[in-house]
Amino acid sequence: MITCYAFGNVPPFAQGLVRDLRVRWALEETGTPYEVAIVGDGGMPRDAYRALQPFGQVPAIRDGALVLFESGAIVMHIAERGDGLLPPPGDRRAMAVEWMFAALNTVENPIQQLMAVDVFFARESWAKDARPSYLAAVEKRLADLEQALGDRDYLTGEFTAADLLMTTVLRILRHTDVLASYPRLAAYKARCEERPAFQKALADHMADFATPAA
Repeated sequence: MITCYAFGNVPPFAQGLVRDLRVRWALEETGTPYEVAIVGDGGMPRDAYRALQPFGQVPAIRDGALVLFESGAIVMHIAERGDGLLPPPGDRRAMAVEWMFAALNTVENPIQQLMAVDVFFARESWAKDARPSYLAAVEKRLADLEQALGDRDYLTGEFTAADLLMTTVLRILRHTDVLASYPRLAAYKARCEERPAFQKALADHMADFATPAA
């Protein structure tokens, strides 16, 4: 059984966004048995956790003797060992992997920068003047993404790990109304979030913040 490591306490703005949600969603989509181990707050000491994740971040997983960190690498591992998140080896799988990298490298970076300005640096004197440039970078990425999506339901035509990752990236914008200007992307995100596996993963993810670690 896979063990997924997650925090049991994060600030409210981060609840529903912490990257262990990506791992739980992938595990639910593939029907892979797993358990969750809480880090800190009465769970695994954070210093001990660094033996698994050198930066102290979540998620990490333990799959037998294998320990992995970085959400993208973990989702890729789950997708490759299970069914339902990647096409068979070939061109279609290569395209799905391409979009997995695009979600985490090309799209997430400007979105995270905007969130940092809005949440972490909102009281800094420079943030108000700098925000329009960060917002413009996000809007450019979203416009390009919406054009690339076109009229398809999913990035490659069928739901894959790429859509899972892209949806969790777009969710970072929930503190803004930016996505409303991109109706096809908003519908795409909602479509992915309607999946039963996402709903189960999100409910369990949120429940951990209300349940003290044993």
